[in-house]
Amino acid sequence: MPSFDITLEPDMVKIKNGIDTSAKEIGTRFDFKGTSASVELKEKEKEIHSIGDSDFQLEQIEAVVYGKLTKQGVVISFLDKQEKVEKLGGDKVRQIYKIKNGIEAPLAKKITTFVKETKMKVQASIQGDTVRATGKNRDDLQAAINALKKEFADTPLSYGNFRD
Repeated sequence: MPSFDITLEPDMVKIKNGIDTSAKEIGTRFDFKGTSASVELKEKEKEIHSIGDSDFQLEQIEAVVYGKLTKQGVVISFLDKQEKVEKLGGDKVRQIYKIKNGIEAPLAKKITTFVKETKMKVQASIQGDTVRATGKNRDDLQAAINALKKEFADTPLSYGNFRD
């Protein structure tokens, strides 16, 4: 029985390139000279750490990072900004952005109910942080992918792991 997986995974290469160009701009900008302003990517933890002297400076760093990531084609909804700003030693503050990876339960439920409501000959089941869609033939699966792309256009879903 043919099937495919629906996943939500960021392109870490594009994120790394965006953070690297952001760090270069922060290092050369006049208003950041002589301050502790910096941004770095923690790939293993899937986090972005921005460090500045004040909350205002963190907002400026955030604007630079968001701009560079959008130029790389990264959807900003992959970033989950932590509510709490951490105070470091002295007058430094740090903001942490978690990079989302995998489909969360509410979105997975929306996807499965949408597939059921379309009355296609395709079934969707939640399997951890992915959703697997199965059907009798490829044409049904391709129709399901097109319907999902239209319905969830604002969410960067990826479709892969096709099996016959």
